[in-house]
Amino acid sequence: MTARLAVLASGGGSNLQAIIDACATAELDAVIGLVVTDRAGVEAIDRSGRHGIPHRTLPAPPGGNREAYDCELAEVVGASCPDYVVLAGWRRLLTMAFLGRFPNRVINLHPALPGQLPGLGAIERAHAEAAAGHRRYTGVMVHFVPDEGVDDGPVIATRRLEIAAGETLESLEARMHATEHDLLIAALRSVLAQEDHHDHDVHAAR
Repeated sequence: MTARLAVLASGGGSNLQAIIDACATAELDAVIGLVVTDRAGVEAIDRSGRHGIPHRTLPAPPGGNREAYDCELAEVVGASCPDYVVLAGWRRLLTMAFLGRFPNRVINLHPALPGQLPGLGAIERAHAEAAAGHRRYTGVMVHFVPDEGVDDGPVIATRRLEIAAGETLESLEARMHATEHDLLIAALRSVLAQEDHHDHDVHAAR
């Protein structure tokens, strides 16, 4: 059964584009029912518009109440009836006011391996540690977001990247982003395949 996705993005939306492309080629048996951004004028909005995908911009007021914002966000996202909510470069930490509405349905992409470099700036921090001689590799993970822990939910997929001696930040960023796109689609395929298998088992048991 074709899954419905809602995608939350805060910036350029290159990972959103990877999902759009995978849906278009049927690499993913899914459709994007809604894209939400928390910032006006970001490229993720343009990408959505070019592909005819419904999109909303929901800016958070400076110093506003996080729970109140997340309640409004949950209403907006819930109206699109998603099977899964994908955080593709979403830069806000979500509270249970949102996560509680979509239990075991929120999936995040983070440019670091499990237990390493949580939070923003993970690629830059990995590069700085490598330049200082304290790190030889980093990676990417896709994981579920069950609660308010930062980048520490149940892991769906990971991929490790070696950091070359003397590698520039621009080179590492380019390799990391390419890995993000590939791993995100592979992880979503895995989740959707398990969902299909579960549905088949439920029907077979009836």
